[in-house]
Amino acid sequence: MDARWVLHLDMDAFFASVEQLTRPTLRGRPVLVGGLGGRGVVAGASYEARVFGARSAMPMHQARRLVGAPAVVLPPRGSVYGLASRRVFETVRTQIPVVEQLSFDEAFGEPAELAGASATDVLQFCEHLRHRVLEETGLVASVGAGSGKQIAKIASDLAKPNGVRVVSRAEERLLLDGLPVRRLWGIGPVAEEKLHRLGIDTIGQLAALTDTEAADILGATIGPALHRLARGIDDRRVAERAEAKQISAESTFAADLTTLDQLRAEIGPIGEHAYRRLLRDGRGARTVTVKLKRADMSVLTRSATLPYATTDAAALTSAAGRLLLDPQEIGPIRLLGVGFSGLTEVRQESLFPDLEFPDAASAVPEIAAREPITLPAAAHWRVGDDVSHRDLGHGWVQGAGHGVVTVRFETRSSGPGPVRTFPDDEPGISRADAVDSLDWPDYAVEARAHDEAQISPTGP
Repeated sequence: MDARWVLHLDMDAFFASVEQLTRPTLRGRPVLVGGLGGRGVVAGASYEARVFGARSAMPMHQARRLVGAPAVVLPPRGSVYGLASRRVFETVRTQIPVVEQLSFDEAFGEPAELAGASATDVLQFCEHLRHRVLEETGLVASVGAGSGKQIAKIASDLAKPNGVRVVSRAEERLLLDGLPVRRLWGIGPVAEEKLHRLGIDTIGQLAALTDTEAADILGATIGPALHRLARGIDDRRVAERAEAKQISAESTFAADLTTLDQLRAEIGPIGEHAYRRLLRDGRGARTVTVKLKRADMSVLTRSATLPYATTDAAALTSAAGRLLLDPQEIGPIRLLGVGFSGLTEVRQESLFPDLEFPDAASAVPEIAAREPITLPAAAHWRVGDDVSHRDLGHGWVQGAGHGVVTVRFETRSSGPGPVRTFPDDEPGISRADAVDSLDWPDYAVEARAHDEAQISPTGP
């Protein structure tokens, strides 16, 4: 194990970077990707937006206030991120055969040829890997390297943005010892607070404990494992991961919830957390499940199935909210969870969730049989929609309202394109496949063929 080198590749500001790649006018501008409604959350922020303090998981209204007038706010385009991610990691696999992909934008690798290599050789390998990804996709990655997954991930964080950080064996403990304990893999807010109460603020202070003390504080199972990581001992294998069948998030409350209003207040953040995981996974979900654990520890679950798989936040979170039950009828609630299943790469992104799912998942089983509402031909455009014009080609909606729509015509390969304003019922404009903005025709054809092969007999 002393000879191994584990790499962690992390795409820089991935969602926002893909938007800037496919919409060249946005390069160098503060871009926020996420929910556009009042309760929307930032799924991704460009580095230009981060300068103002905006970041992922922040409420969108707060991020917009921080960035101000220059902010460009766009809804997520899961299909585009999925295709970009596929090309990134196909490129990575040409250099590293076994890749443990964690999400759309990050993965571990352990190149066999680096076993026993010097830090200088590892640095050269990582720089070459980054160059290949940039050359093939136009996207920037940061890469960290160390003796295990823990060090590699910390190193890639230190390398951001657009860099490489190789942590040698000699500097591992020095690096770890000074970091906040929260940076350790597996330490969440509850464990962090528990450690802080005991005066343990850094990874070095945790490493100085005995195994018995760590077990007493953090639990007999997880305590010793975290203690090993704190001391730089990390022998976890790098292996391909099986795809998850469900993506979820849940929270246990310090005090039981006793009203429906309390549940409604909590399901928003929990649903957003699950949604961010779904977006990073890269697949759409068709079924939404809410889990309710009562004070007597019994569990109730309710599910609703949408007409088709989607990554639309409004449809999914609205479905979750309508599945709640009143604690005054079923008893106090100690845990609330939101899960998304029926995961597939086959997505029909909801263009108008407020029209298409007016009662999105009204908490009754028969929703699965409900057909989407047929939209009027001249339905309003939405900022961020991909469109095609018979003469000007592919573009995206920059603004809409008052009977007109403004479109910027550009793709990844076009450079900044011209902008035109039309009546919103302009016959020359039609909705376009978002992945066409990448201008990777070979990949687009392959992706569509792959998606079509996955459609089940019960699909839409």
